[in-house]
Amino acid sequence: MSAEHVEARPGAYADSVTLMQASTDVRKADGVEAALIAMATELNLGLLAEMGFDPPPQAGPTHLLIAVRAKDDAALAGALAAVATALAPRPAQPGGPAVAEPPRTTAAAARLGGPGLVLVSVPGRHAFAEAIDALDAGCDVMIFSDNMPVEQEIILKDIAAERGLLVMGPDCGTAVVGGVGLGFAHTLSPGEIGLVAASGTGAQQVLCLLDTAGTGVSAALGVGGRDLSAAVGGRSARAALAALDGDPATSLIVVISKPPAPQVATDLRAYATGLSTPVQFAFVAPGEPDLTAATEAALTAVGRPVPAWPHWPGAAVAPRPGALRGLFAGGTLCTEAMIIASERLGTIRSNIPLRPEWHLGTRAPTHGHMMIDFGDDELTVGRAHPMIDQTLRLERLAAEAADPATAVILLDVVLGHGAHPDPASELGPAIAAARERSGAAVVVSLIGAAGDPQDPARQGRELQAAGAHVFASNAQAARFACDAIAGQP
Repeated sequence: MSAEHVEARPGAYADSVTLMQASTDVRKADGVEAALIAMATELNLGLLAEMGFDPPPQAGPTHLLIAVRAKDDAALAGALAAVATALAPRPAQPGGPAVAEPPRTTAAAARLGGPGLVLVSVPGRHAFAEAIDALDAGCDVMIFSDNMPVEQEIILKDIAAERGLLVMGPDCGTAVVGGVGLGFAHTLSPGEIGLVAASGTGAQQVLCLLDTAGTGVSAALGVGGRDLSAAVGGRSARAALAALDGDPATSLIVVISKPPAPQVATDLRAYATGLSTPVQFAFVAPGEPDLTAATEAALTAVGRPVPAWPHWPGAAVAPRPGALRGLFAGGTLCTEAMIIASERLGTIRSNIPLRPEWHLGTRAPTHGHMMIDFGDDELTVGRAHPMIDQTLRLERLAAEAADPATAVILLDVVLGHGAHPDPASELGPAIAAARERSGAAVVVSLIGAAGDPQDPARQGRELQAAGAHVFASNAQAARFACDAIAGQP
């Protein structure tokens, strides 16, 4: 008989990344059937009820929810021990300021440390207040949180502009500031190229290709996926361009974005002409060079040779009729692959479609060519990002392999600090099983820097051993996947 534990701890708090990772770790414990470790927001309380738990009557946003269902009491005890380990406080960093009690607000922490950079990672509805506190303290802000209303984003960025500060985000998943990686980050060397990125995984692709070419970066300033929209108008992109233009370590700036609003793109190009540092644009949009080509252009501009991008060839592939099915953790990587594939194969249905008429609900039956962004907000409610938790993608991989119409399955695997510690250990067996069941080709884009803790070369070899064709370039992976399709589904 199943055993359950549900509690709401008053006054306890951990950031959203820590809580998502804790939930993922606990779900993997032996005998665990369901688990949710999260702040007791209205959204998470609703999710708790959907999972079949009775929400504690006193629970509210200042409570930490811990809910676990396991197959028996022994498994439950093991799961709760895993919760304690995941939530254990980290030891103080050597050389850090000595304080009797940690600050409990952003404003108090900023007063303690002085002006600098504040990283905000709380539920989106609460991120605005924390970001305002940071700006009031004279700090730049990186907002990792998503689901912030666009009106609040605009207010924050206007305040930052008035004070000569920078707001990165909301939904800024990756940055490199002062040589330190923030969010989903890679182990990188310093260099002369600076990035301004309205795209997390797009920036990661370029950063990792530059690393492969032996070239580092001066900084990578994420500005949030909406910054180049018509509503936000590139507010942070202009501030980031100005900051890098004033950095003597930066000799070239590359601006990366998913499809921008046309007028915003035009205005940003005009703004860039007034800077003293050369600026290249890498817009992931139809008719534009892909991110690999953009990286090659940047290398050429700074006088660096373009290498042959790593490729781990898998099992022999003979083109066969059928459908291309893409299962992505990165939204920009998914968009880039759809642009490439649509030029070759036509309609590509998706939950983040290139055209509204190509929209595919994530629960709708699959038909024809299809690509899903599993990092989309709809699919990350109450669970870790697919770079951390591969569960949904693994389930869909098995489902697509069971569909006789599937000819090719295309995946991305993004490495780095904060990502899954060993994605090939889960994906490798799943890929081998999918190939055995269906004979479909499996193609992987592997995004990682040489110094990342997962070791991209080892990950590539293990995925290759499972039968996948693995590419360091997402664009090359997408083209190879299209080559393996013969005719139309």
